[in-house]
Amino acid sequence: MNDSPLLAVRGLTKRFGGLVAVKDIGFDIRPGEILGLIGPNGSGKSTVMKLIMGIERPNAGSVKVDGVETAGWAPHRIARAGVGIVFQHSRPLHRQTVLEHIKLALLPDSLTKLAADPHVNQRARVIAERVGLSAVMHRHPATLPFADLRRMEMAKAIARDPRIVLIDEPFAGLTAAESAAFSELIRGFREEGRAVLLVDHNVKSLAALVDRVLAMYLGEHVAEGTADEVMRNETVRRVYLGGKLEVRERAPANGISRPVLLELEEVGVQYDKARALDGVNLHVGEGEFVSIVGLNGAGKTTLFNAISGLVPYQGGIRFGEQNLRGLSGAAIARAGIVQCPETRELFSDMTVRENLDLGGYHLADSVRADQLAWLFDLFPILKSRQSQAARTLSGGEQQMLAIARALMMQPKLLILDEPTLGLAPVILEHLSKALESMQKSTPITVLLGEQNVTFALPHADRVYVLEHARIIWEGTPLRFEREMGRGFLEALPSCPPHSVQARA
Repeated sequence: MNDSPLLAVRGLTKRFGGLVAVKDIGFDIRPGEILGLIGPNGSGKSTVMKLIMGIERPNAGSVKVDGVETAGWAPHRIARAGVGIVFQHSRPLHRQTVLEHIKLALLPDSLTKLAADPHVNQRARVIAERVGLSAVMHRHPATLPFADLRRMEMAKAIARDPRIVLIDEPFAGLTAAESAAFSELIRGFREEGRAVLLVDHNVKSLAALVDRVLAMYLGEHVAEGTADEVMRNETVRRVYLGGKLEVRERAPANGISRPVLLELEEVGVQYDKARALDGVNLHVGEGEFVSIVGLNGAGKTTLFNAISGLVPYQGGIRFGEQNLRGLSGAAIARAGIVQCPETRELFSDMTVRENLDLGGYHLADSVRADQLAWLFDLFPILKSRQSQAARTLSGGEQQMLAIARALMMQPKLLILDEPTLGLAPVILEHLSKALESMQKSTPITVLLGEQNVTFALPHADRVYVLEHARIIWEGTPLRFEREMGRGFLEALPSCPPHSVQARA
């Protein structure tokens, strides 16, 4: 392998206002090498890719393509220098066929030469065959399944013959078989001596492909090395799994079977061409705490949005005796299902108290006062912040406010979507204690979606594992620890015995 890097990044930094999205990131990629960039949502992975491609301008740092400084160049100049990007989301020209898309990418970058050379048509056909599009090359994008749209994006990148290929989330929305086919295409780049930067949430597929892995978290470098080395790193494991796995099996409700409050039967969701949920079956009993565990992109948010009436779905969803099909999100919320979204959706310029009052606007004054008093006991920091604008709160305080506002609606079923995302350990401890208190003092049923299993498991009665849009496992927290805990990411090497603890 050539020792001179095709891509050399040093001290790359990007700020969006007061937010530092990327901080002092650096790495090299040599010809015939694949570097995997991993990290949870918000880590800065896609921003790094945009900075390299010139879509965003860095505040500091260096990007060299084959020794030439390109930081701050326009994207078209960087593309001409030999960098190609495969975007996660396809934005095709709907009047052009697949073959015409590839031919457009093959046209020369010259205003004086707009016509294609005679060999372009044949070259486009060869590329279409290489990526598995030969059978659909004369079809239009609107008629293609999601995987073929991704193949078309790959074909357009190949047509530019880049020496450096940036690939953003290649496995998102793909089936296992489709992911395997894409992996072979990416391995082909290595065999051709190209340098590849691969970004994906799917640690399993990525780890099987890459030569090295760089892990990021909240914009910063965490670890770098082989996939095994990086996934053995304690900080990386804490980011993905949340640290040590401690399971506290909850006592059964006096041996009495819980009535089913929520039931999903063969629920599926399609986003354009992507299958986001596929035949999901699950149930939640009254007063139960159920955790849905899965990596980013597995389909947790889509599952919750289907339950909340925010996305169309196939299959059936029942809440108690009520069929939820056809009900609006507002009607479902009034029926007792309240979702606290991953994005929090606070009214940023309104005060803490005003956000809470909005959640309880439908309550009688005396009931609202009692509910506020209970919530201020649950989250004491909010009481002292009542007159403060929501946007001025810390991330942890905003998360507490989002949960408190949802609880002001007095839900029968509370859905919590990734409540720990980006929060400091001390805040996680506060949230954990609040959930424990709520479990002991209220009949509220909780459905929690998390990739942080050490937050998801301690309070759970049952656990589902969601992977690639499907439920692949169901059981108690102790069974999860025995059967799934060590192999949850599969790409991870086995945990040392002392790092997984179970408490009955």
